[in-house]
Amino acid sequence: MHIIVLTPVRLFGDGLTACLSTRPGITVLAVVSDLAKLRSALSIMPTHVVLIDVSQGIDLFDVRTIAVEWSDVALVALGLNEQRQDVIRCGRAGFAGYVARDATIEALCASLSEIVAGRLACPPEIAGGLLRALFGKDAPPQSPDAELSLTRRESEVLALLGRGLSNKEIGSELCVSVATVKHHVHHVLAKLKLSRRAQAMRRFRDAPWIARTSRVVSKG
Repeated sequence: MHIIVLTPVRLFGDGLTACLSTRPGITVLAVVSDLAKLRSALSIMPTHVVLIDVSQGIDLFDVRTIAVEWSDVALVALGLNEQRQDVIRCGRAGFAGYVARDATIEALCASLSEIVAGRLACPPEIAGGLLRALFGKDAPPQSPDAELSLTRRESEVLALLGRGLSNKEIGSELCVSVATVKHHVHHVLAKLKLSRRAQAMRRFRDAPWIARTSRVVSKG
């Protein structure tokens, strides 16, 4: 099992690497301090699992973009506060599993085996919360967002707006002109019934599933 550890605390990363390296079948490929460095590492290192230290705070939207781009890599939230809403938020961000902040190294290794096998072990109250989220009680709102008819390009523009990119930066990312970006931003704001791009950025960061649950049409 090839693992990358993401934590801004170098001492923690080095200690975790030392512990995991003694376990048969586990190889820690790298310890990185932020999501940009994680992207670079993933692009050159065949990886099975990424342990992401969430105890220091992390942008879940950026985690979700990594989960989409590297869908074959299991992202594991390390040091999660084991509360129902925190688990649900991590699930929505693309984490395949989590390890509670009071877990031991033995529990971590056992959880990694379960997660790589596609299984998630969690307390009954957490499992109940996940089921309620799936079946509606805690699900993300389906209206009015579910009625949006964003084109595929508009969804991409909305996601980049959520990252705080300027029109020029969005154009560079999508290989289109600034004028074209302005056109798409105008339509995104109109469909979201918003007047400013800052509002769209906050809307997407608060509800990153908007682009995913919107009825995306193929043109654009």
